[in-house]
Amino acid sequence: MTHQNSKFAKTRESEASVSQMKNALHYGVALPLAAVVTIGLTLSMAGLIATEFTPQDKSETASFEINPRVEDIPDVVRLEKPDPLKTVETPPPPPTVATYETAEVKLPHREVTGKKTEFKMEKLVFGNDIPIAIDTPPTPHVRVPPVFPARFLQGDVSGYCRVRFDISVEGLPFNVATTECTSGQLESATVKSVQKWKYAPQMKDGRPVSRSGLETTIRFDLKDDRGELLPLPRGY
Repeated sequence: MTHQNSKFAKTRESEASVSQMKNALHYGVALPLAAVVTIGLTLSMAGLIATEFTPQDKSETASFEINPRVEDIPDVVRLEKPDPLKTVETPPPPPTVATYETAEVKLPHREVTGKKTEFKMEKLVFGNDIPIAIDTPPTPHVRVPPVFPARFLQGDVSGYCRVRFDISVEGLPFNVATTECTSGQLESATVKSVQKWKYAPQMKDGRPVSRSGLETTIRFDLKDDRGELLPLPRGY
């Protein structure tokens, strides 16, 4: 055991001596080189300081005008003379149209004796024998049938309503009211039906006018299973 320890100590001593030799060699080479570089830099700096300073040439001073003056451009004068005016001939006047005087025509006048036929302004007839009405009463164009009430359809009798209304100049009924009905169930259906009708308005002297006091009867007819018409209620 003692022999091994002494051998290990000798190995450590040899490694330490080798390391010291390497460090001595490194510093021996590096120190002279560093000294040479330092001396060179010192000499170069001294040479730069010793050189004389030569000032540079001054540049010319530039001047600028804030409000420059603009010179007017002279107008170009035209030296050419214009062409002389040409003479234009006046055109002749238009030809005059001859006028002719017509003689007055006189036809013989004859008086016809007898009874005169009265002319009534009811219709005018123009070409193709198409008469144009002048005074005509209101003419129905559209008549919407009434809607039967559901409770009335379940009954066993027919019915009717008499209605009175007026016609406007546009041919539309207004002031519609029933005057007599076999059943109160039919009054609303009758009024709503007449309000949807459309007429050609009454014409007087060729102009449309309103008409009042028109009357009509609307029937509500029911049929039995055999298709026969059911009668009206008693008393109608």
